[in-house]
Amino acid sequence: MLYAQAHFTLPAWIHEAVDTARTYTGDEAKVELAITLSRLNLDHGSGGPFGAAVFDGEDRLVSVGVNRVVPQTCSVAHAEMMAYMCAQQRLQRYRLNEDGSRFVLATSAQPCCQCYGATVWAGIDALLIGARSADVEELTEFDEGPLPADWVGELEKRGIAVRRDIQREAARAVLRRYGEQGGPTY
Repeated sequence: MLYAQAHFTLPAWIHEAVDTARTYTGDEAKVELAITLSRLNLDHGSGGPFGAAVFDGEDRLVSVGVNRVVPQTCSVAHAEMMAYMCAQQRLQRYRLNEDGSRFVLATSAQPCCQCYGATVWAGIDALLIGARSADVEELTEFDEGPLPADWVGELEKRGIAVRRDIQREAARAVLRRYGEQGGPTY
């Protein structure tokens, strides 16, 4: 018999750590939440050093995600993927902005090749990034995979604005800590 279902969960601490009533005005506040999630994921031993959050056009939080690859035994359980899946399930649509509303993904680090591909179709209008993929590869043992040479241009051609290096040093600090700990500790 084939296993015919997949079930992904975020760690229980998310509910206490995230203020769902808050308005996250500005790019800095959005990326700050993503970085905080990445740090808390390490603190709680519930996954890797990555966090992401989806916001609507009114700066309200729609969903969050943290890296859950090892705990969920699933290579697609990256922070961005978890945030996309939770937002899509919450709003009951596979393309978030299909009704013309605006959505933003804030992430603690530049999406890897897998999350980049999902970003093309997830239905977001802006991508806010903390650390660069070069930072991830320099400070940890993660391989971010191949991206198009002009990956920013490819996203922008599809109507997705990209802003990088938002609180980059804070994001690098989480990655550095993870790298110095020697990888997974969960």
